[in-house]
Amino acid sequence: AFERRRALVVDMLNAAPGLRCPVPEGAFYVFPSIAGCIGRKTKGGTVITDDDVFVKALLAEKGVAVVHGGAFFGPGHFRLSYASDDTTLRDACKRIQDFCKEMT
Repeated sequence: AFERRRALVVDMLNAAPGLRCPVPEGAFYVFPSIAGCIGRKTKGGTVITDDDVFVKALLAEKGVAVVHGGAFFGPGHFRLSYASDDTTLRDACKRIQDFCKEMT
């Protein structure tokens, strides 16, 4: 089940413009890069300057809570656990995709 969920999350996040999500080897979370989102503006008008701004705007605009990578010594990334059910993960990843697609 966790391999399926990992594949679902990795595939959906890699389909989001500006994100790059490597496949984790032994964890219950992914750690995608937001490098392609830096400097872009969200639909709500926030300019993405770093991972902290990204995760706060994602929560405010799409209701998805993730942890900024700086909290894990990984600036420019965020952390998302896939230790949840498929429906919740699919919904969260769709919201993240929409958040990234709406950036200009």
